[in-house]
Amino acid sequence: MPGSSPLVTVIDDQALWDSEIDRLGGHPLQLWGWGQVKADGAWTSHHVEISLGDQTIGLAQVLVRQLPSPFRSLAHVPRGPVVPDPALRGLVCDAVANWCRKEIGGISVTFEPDWDAVDPLEVAGAVPSPNPILYPKTLILDLSKTEDELLAAMSRTTRYDIRKGLRTGLDVRRVETEDEVRGVLDVYHETAARAGFALHDDEYYLAIHRYLGERSLLVAAFDGDGKPCSFVWDVVSATTAFELYGGQNDAGRSLRANAPVKWKAVTISRDAGLRRYDMNGLLNDGISEFKKSFAQHEDELTASFDVPFSPLYSMWNKALPLAKKAVRKVRG
Repeated sequence: MPGSSPLVTVIDDQALWDSEIDRLGGHPLQLWGWGQVKADGAWTSHHVEISLGDQTIGLAQVLVRQLPSPFRSLAHVPRGPVVPDPALRGLVCDAVANWCRKEIGGISVTFEPDWDAVDPLEVAGAVPSPNPILYPKTLILDLSKTEDELLAAMSRTTRYDIRKGLRTGLDVRRVETEDEVRGVLDVYHETAARAGFALHDDEYYLAIHRYLGERSLLVAAFDGDGKPCSFVWDVVSATTAFELYGGQNDAGRSLRANAPVKWKAVTISRDAGLRRYDMNGLLNDGISEFKKSFAQHEDELTASFDVPFSPLYSMWNKALPLAKKAVRKVRG
């Protein structure tokens, strides 16, 4: 409706919210269940619809974290908002930022959209985020391609490992039960100890399995004793599979199970009618090199940006890296 202002409405119906996220092609981190996972920790979730007249032009799951005084809080929109019309992205972001400023306040709102970094985005007051959570550089597989086309784009070694797993009858399948999830977490603990990174407590990961349900796509390889030895954990919407975690123990490394496991997650997603498989970030590390062995391209999403609300915004962004460094030092 030309000349009219968008209306922001809070949605409190989970089934309605998730159906709208799927209808508008939204990212799995915008699903209600992901907000429930984060709400078990330090965050609260809010679900807002942006409309013009009788048309929904955007959706945003806004996660809010309380901060120490005097900062109050910050808001985060992970891989959102969902805006089907690219021409309306700036308008929707402005509406979400204005709602956050009025209803939440605090330091700022951070947007980390699931949009290709093609055209410049005009959002009032926006600045590049100095402390992003998600990475704009990633690798997204086009699941409209045939399996043969996807395999042909891989490195020879990755393709060989996948076909070897099929020939040898490696047991690779979706994990369903909580007991098997706990077995996967044992693998993750071993992976983290070897690589030197920190994990959430187990209840966080079990909450993903519980709250996301069928939207949680956890695929694992099982060794000769029937125990998980390699895994990849995705969350999925109607259009997109998004990798959260992965790892393997010594048995998985010996079996070279990582490639067959990831390929299984890709084929499950493709067979379910999804359009995209996002490997969630590329860095200069071995994990990213493995991800890049699945295709001959990279993808660049819109970089994270903030809309500040408070004069304390700059102070908070300077304090956050120092606080993280102190925590790592204590844990180390």
